Amino acid sequence: MSTAVNLAEAIRKPFGTVFADQMAIAEYRAGAWSEYRIQPYQNLELNPATHALHYASAIFEGLKAHPQQGGRAAFFRLDDHVRRMQRSADLLCLPAPGADMLTGMIRDLVDRCRDWIPESPGALYIRPAMIGSAVTIGAAAAPSHEALLYVILSPVGDYFAGGARPLRILLEDRQMRTAPHFGSAKTGGNYASALRPIVEARRAYQIDQVLFAPDGDVQETGAANFLMIDDRKVVTKNRDCTFLHGITRDSVLQLARELGYQVEERPISVEELLEWARAGEAALSGTAAVLSGIGVLIHEGREHVVGNGQIGANTNRLRQALLDIQSGRVADSHGWLSPV
Repeated sequence: MSTAVNLAEAIRKPFGTVFADQMAIAEYRAGAWSEYRIQPYQNLELNPATHALHYASAIFEGLKAHPQQGGRAAFFRLDDHVRRMQRSADLLCLPAPGADMLTGMIRDLVDRCRDWIPESPGALYIRPAMIGSAVTIGAAAAPSHEALLYVILSPVGDYFAGGARPLRILLEDRQMRTAPHFGSAKTGGNYASALRPIVEARRAYQIDQVLFAPDGDVQETGAANFLMIDDRKVVTKNRDCTFLHGITRDSVLQLARELGYQVEERPISVEELLEWARAGEAALSGTAAVLSGIGVLIHEGREHVVGNGQIGANTNRLRQALLDIQSGRVADSHGWLSPV
């Protein structure tokens, strides 16, 4: 699959459902990593007693290679994603891959799959993942001494169905997204923990996501960070262990400062958010979501329109500033891009 027509069709399909025909893979055994290899995309063969299948010893990352002018492409903040995966490995007591090794796996794989990078506004989504692969069901309180690391690729378009549109978000102020001490790990268990509230809210309110605010502390949605925005300020929760420290979030905050916005990283209460929504803007940030505006917040069965119910001008301004850098339309003064 290498034609523009096929890729154009691929990015119209649901996000993350089309995959490049090659993958990278390596194993950790006897205290050392194997040499990684590039092989055809294929199913993994796992023993039924594999540690990850029973005790959720699994982590992942998500980043993109963006098409640039002249047929080139560039990774966005590759080094930061590698470092975050190493931190997730440490939190789950998995063997952290060396930065050079993981970076090499990603670079070599994407280089061999250049034909899978779609034209703008699409991108190539890169998913490194690692699981505890020790064969044991007697290690509920012990880490896996073996691991399997692999990287797969997916040409993607918009994350939310229907493209850029104002989102409907349920504000959940009782349930937690995940265990408070574990929120900064990028691990499947955190997403599984948030799934039931999201499914129930979609059924009841036809929402796109749930914004978790346990005990009134506004944190993040099931799959993206949260920001409040107006003509002067960008406000988001201060970094702590309860939520994922998003690389897109950090990028948006840096751009906001450069564009003259006052950036505040601090606790946000449910009451403040609902008051802010009367005239301000709200948005979700993430590798997949980019910066997606919120049109409606639902709290205790009542709909609260955010601003005028449309994607706000400041949200669009910050989103475009980020996309302009990612696509190479403006100079990257931050060192965020690295060539494929």
